[in-house]
Parts: sequence; C-alpha cells; structure tokens
Amino acid sequence: MTAKTAQGKTLPTTPSAAPGKNFASKSVPRHLARGAIGFGLITGSIALVPVAGPATLLAAPLALIAFRGCPTCWMVGLAQTISRGRLERQCTDGVCTLTKAHTPDGP
Repeated sequence: MTAKTAQGKTLPTTPSAAPGKNFASKSVPRHLARGAIGFGLITGSIALVPVAGPATLLAAPLALIAFRGCPTCWMVGLAQTISRGRLERQCTDGVCTLTKAHTPDGP
C-alpha cells in the first residue's frame, strides 16, 4: 500500500501506521507518572547494585511494564497523548495529509 504526499511523491505505508498502534495514556499526568515509575525503576536498580548487589537488577524489567514496552514506546505514547484530538489524518484518493482537528469551540 502506498500514499502520495502533497508534492506528488509516493511513500510506502507500513502496518505500524495502523490505528491499532496506540501507546497513549488517558491523560498527560498519568503518562508522566508512568514514565517517572519506569525511569525510577531503571535508575534505582542500577544505582543500588553497589549497595544491595546484582539482585537489584531484577527491578529493571518491571520498568518495561510501566513503559508499555521500552523507553522509546513511552516517548511515542507521550507524543500521542499530547497530540490526541489536536491532529487529524485525512486520506483521499491515496493522498494523506495531517491537519488540525476541527473542534466545536474553535475554527
């Protein structure tokens, strides 16, 4: 499957662009809290190795649960959470564009 840009270039589309790939949270504060927990677990597990031994590294995989995958997944989710409802993707005749979403309050 391909999509055309406004300049007429043809770009391949991938399944990762499908609507099912959603890493967003319900709110930005909730997403930031998940990030704080994830980064705290990673930092704490590494920082505590000299004090409590290598067993503290077992806390690092728990960060993957907080991140819903990896730190990159968390960053993508942050962007999705912030832009939710503000951007809209419209595809017509194989040409996809990204525009501001129409809100009832605004223009």
